[in-house]
Parts: sequence; structure tokens; C-alpha cells
Amino acid sequence: MKPDSAKERPLRKDAQRNRQRIIDAARDLFAQKGIEPSLNDVAHHARVGVGTVYRRFATKEELLEAIFSDGINQLSTFAELAARQEDSWQGFAWFVEQMCQLTATDRGLREIAFSKSCAGDRVSAAQERLVPALNKLVERAQADGHLRPEIAAPDMPVLGLLAGTVSEFAGTVNTELWRRYVALFIDGLHSRTGQTRLPVEALSETELDLAMHTWEPAGPPAVTPR
Repeated sequence: MKPDSAKERPLRKDAQRNRQRIIDAARDLFAQKGIEPSLNDVAHHARVGVGTVYRRFATKEELLEAIFSDGINQLSTFAELAARQEDSWQGFAWFVEQMCQLTATDRGLREIAFSKSCAGDRVSAAQERLVPALNKLVERAQADGHLRPEIAAPDMPVLGLLAGTVSEFAGTVNTELWRRYVALFIDGLHSRTGQTRLPVEALSETELDLAMHTWEPAGPPAVTPR
């Protein structure tokens, strides 16, 4: 977003309606198919002319920022709220459930949140806000003895991606199936006496950052659970 965007002349009412129509259509399209569709696809889905889309959003990156920076900030807000809950394990489990619900039901958000290959400044800033919130949530639950000691904040995006994969695989059969596996994830994250240590270490922050920079989401449309 341009620094002086707030000073620009307000859009006319019809232009505002068109802009919102484009955003709503794009959000629906990206939720179903991920971020692969083009601005032409968005125009078709919104039932507006291609020129109308390009007048509001010069590039797809601008449109992605308008849609998804708020969604990633919502993940950060969930983590911050979870860290304030009195019981650190309940807060942690609640966050995992909320995160996975978002990432399982919105393919576009999942791909933007966990990839840096096409992120703009607003999306990058939202991603940076999420990292310390996740660290605090994990460290608090571990300090209280609830969370397995080998769990790390970089495990969280992977859990979100796994929940989304369940929806992509079985969404046409059972739109709620992802909840079953999230419950299994959470149960496996709980610290218990005599647990065998996990066979592979979590990604480091550097490795996660590299994975997010090199992963380029693409593929067949996913079914969005409703």
C-alpha cells in the first residue's frame, strides 16, 4: 500500500461497490482454489469487466494484500488472546483449533499465511507479527508442563497446512473431517510421562523462513468446507 493512500480522493459510491464486489468475489474464489487464479479469473467470478478489476487493483499482489493481511493478523490476535487465558494448555489448544479452522476452510489464506513467495509488505508485516505471538504461546504451555518439550513455534504452520490437506483430500466427502485430525494433533502435543521423543526435530526459524520463501502454492481447486 502507498504511504499516502489515506490522502487519496475517496472512491465514488459506485466505484466503492465495484471494489467491494471484486474483493468479495476474490475472497470466495481464492478460498476455494487457492491463490493461483488470475485477475481475469477474479473478474469473471465477480461478473465485472477485466478493466474494472485492473482499475481497482493494478496487480494480483495488491488484491492479495487487501484480502489476506487482515486474515493473518487475525491468526496473531488468536495467539495473543490464547496467551492471556488462565490455563496455558487450554489457551494453546484453543489457538490450534482456531488456526486450523481458518486454514482448513480457506485455501487462499492458508497459502498466503505460510508462503512468502508472493507476499506484499502488508502481508509480510502480518506474518512478522505472528512469529513472536506463537513463540510466547508455545513457551508458556511448555513452562507449565503441558506441552511436549520438543514442540516449537515453527510446528504451528505445519499443523495448519496438514489440516488444510485433509480438507483438500476429503472435503467433497466430509467437510468436517479435518476436526478429527486436529483433535489427534492436539492429543499428541500434550506432554505425558514416558513419551517417546519425536524422531525428527522441528524446523528452525531459519529453515521455516526458507521453506516459506521457496514454497510456491499451486494445484487443483480445493473444496471449501462450509
